[in-house]
Amino acid sequence: MTSVLSLAGPAGPGFLSPTGTEIAFLLVGVVTLAAAVVTVTTRQLVHAALWLVVALGGIAVEYLLLTAEFIAWVQVLIYVGSVVVLLLFGLMLTKAPIGRSPDADSGNRPAALVVAAAAAAALVWVVVDAFRTTWIDLDGPAQGTTRVSGEMLFRNWVLPFEALSVLLLAALVGAIVLSRKGDEDAEGKR
Repeated sequence: MTSVLSLAGPAGPGFLSPTGTEIAFLLVGVVTLAAAVVTVTTRQLVHAALWLVVALGGIAVEYLLLTAEFIAWVQVLIYVGSVVVLLLFGLMLTKAPIGRSPDADSGNRPAALVVAAAAAAALVWVVVDAFRTTWIDLDGPAQGTTRVSGEMLFRNWVLPFEALSVLLLAALVGAIVLSRKGDEDAEGKR
């Protein structure tokens, strides 16, 4: 009996005995995925924006579980705060319907589902293929510190970061233009 135990190797968490962090990561991931699905399937635009808050907040919690505190707070401040507020302002400025909207559904759900499934499968395949042999040591030193994240962001990702800010600015200006155009049409009919 002792020879069998000695052959088993060192006792510790493995694939079949997950740690509390891994269980929490999985549970938060399931909640985040469910919120994302509800975000894209609801017929009420304001509810979609609120479910988006839940989904983006879940991603921030995932970053916290991966010991990337700086990225988690950036996620909360920029995406949960700014992007969702911008989306809600866009909904208010364009006078989008608050309740159920028949315009929110185009009738192409089967085609959209096929495209979404194909895109998800391709994304999973690319990520699994790229990181097949990479393991994250959660017990080691923190990799998501402010210094490391800042160096990566402003050395390697500065152009996409700035392109995203221009895109958000263009969305806000577009919402204002659309709301002004609706006001001018209403004044012309009087």
